[in-house]
Amino acid sequence: MAKPKLVVFDLDYTLWPQHVDCTVDPPLRKDKNGNIFDADGQAVKPFPEVPRLLEKLRQDGYQIGAASRTDSPPVANQLIKLLDWDKYFDYREIYPGCKVTHFNKFKKDSGIQFKDMMFFDDEMRNIRDISKLGVTAVYVTHTGMTMKLFDEGLAEWRRKNEN
Repeated sequence: MAKPKLVVFDLDYTLWPQHVDCTVDPPLRKDKNGNIFDADGQAVKPFPEVPRLLEKLRQDGYQIGAASRTDSPPVANQLIKLLDWDKYFDYREIYPGCKVTHFNKFKKDSGIQFKDMMFFDDEMRNIRDISKLGVTAVYVTHTGMTMKLFDEGLAEWRRKNEN
C-alpha cells in the first residue's frame, strides 16, 4: 500500500510530555538504569508508545523528521541524544519560528513534496498552517503520540492520496 515518504513529529507534548524550554531544567543526565533527569531531579521521558512507534517506522522504511519551535534547541537535541533517537531522525528542524519554515526546509533538503508528508503536532495553529501546504497534518491530544493515532493519520493520508 502507498505510504508517505516523510513522517514529521513535533516534539513537546507530541513525543514527550514536557516543554523543554519551560519545564525542563538543563543540563540533562542519564543514570546507569537509562532514566533521564533534569538538573532538579525531575524525570524526563517520552510518551509510552513513542519508542516502539519510532522503531516500527524505521523498520518499515519511513523517513522521519522532527520539527520543533522550541526556544531551547540544545536541550531538545540533548534529550533526543539521551533517548538514543538520533538513529531515527533523518531530518531535524529544531529552532524558534514558524513550522512553515521548517517544512519548506524539509522539502528543500529531502526533495519530498508536501503531499508525500505526514505531520503530527499538539498545537492546532501548526496543524492549520501545515495543512495549507498540502501536508496531511494530524492533531495530537494531551495523551501524546500513539500507534493508533499514527494508523489513523496514515488512513487519512491514504484517503487524500487515492488518485
